[in-house]
Formats: sequence, structure tokens, C-alpha cells
Amino acid sequence: MVKRSRRAFVALPLIRVVRGRRVILDSDLARLYGVTTSRLNQQFRRNRERFPEDFVFILTPDEAAEGLSQFVTALGGRNRRKPPLAYTEHGAVMAANVLKSDRAAAMSVQVVRAFVQLRRLASSHEKIARLLGELEASISKRLDRHDRDIDSLFKALASLMEDAPSKPEKPRMGSA
Repeated sequence: MVKRSRRAFVALPLIRVVRGRRVILDSDLARLYGVTTSRLNQQFRRNRERFPEDFVFILTPDEAAEGLSQFVTALGGRNRRKPPLAYTEHGAVMAANVLKSDRAAAMSVQVVRAFVQLRRLASSHEKIARLLGELEASISKRLDRHDRDIDSLFKALASLMEDAPSKPEKPRMGSA
């Protein structure tokens, strides 16, 4: 019988979009790296110069409150005294470097792969959106042309009807 760890990896969407950036929250990253969130955040504070704003940022209370239902899983249902940190792809790699553990180094590769896969997926969605836009413009041009053609056809028919001589009415049978 295989014994399961209490820290079993749960397949959740760990990468979220905050402030238009794809990020992973500190508690999710700590779980992946096999450390506590407080240890990860401690290393962040001790090595602050290695984490510019495009690597990691602190969620505002409004962002944390707004996404509370999204972040509940990441927070493990616990109340936090400080708002979560949001690590970008580069911040996740830097966190692995400052943690200096074998598991963090191995998992950072997986984190980077997840970000790359997400970027590819987003790129393909952008391509699809662009192609749909081009198709819509093409159809719109054709419809505009067809509308003009139909309009000119109706005008020509109306013109023919105005120019057509009217036939005198035949007397009906039985009427005097």
C-alpha cells in the first residue's frame, strides 16, 4: 500500500493573471518548492535586491480581497497577516536560487515550463483572435459589397417599374 503525503500535489491552476501579469502566489510556490511560505518570504526579504518589481510584487489588500475566492486555495483557508506575494516566471526562478535546495532547483524547471506552456497557449489564442478578426473584416467587406449590389438591383427594378407602361384594365366579364 502506497502511503500518500499530506503535501500531495493538487492539480490546481497555480498560475494566475494579476495586474496583467502571469504569476504564482507565494504559498503555491512554497508548496512546490517543499518549503514553508514563511521561509520563502523570509528569503525574499533577505535578498530583496535580487527581486525587482517585474520579478515579484506584493498584492494590495484590494487585490487580495477581490481575488479572495481565487486565492483561498492558495492561502489554505488560513488568515494571513500580510498580503500574498505574486511571483512572475523570473521571480520563481530567482526564488529557487535563493532557497538553495535541490527540490527548489528541480521544481523551478517545472515552473518555467508551465509558464512557457501558458505563453504558447496565450500566443495561439492571440493568433486565433487575429485570424477571426481578419475573417470578420473580409466577410464584412463582402456583405457591404453585396448590400450595395442588392440596393442597386432594387433601384434598377424600381426604375424599370416606373418606366413600364401601365396596361389598361380589361373589363370584367359580366360587367356592363
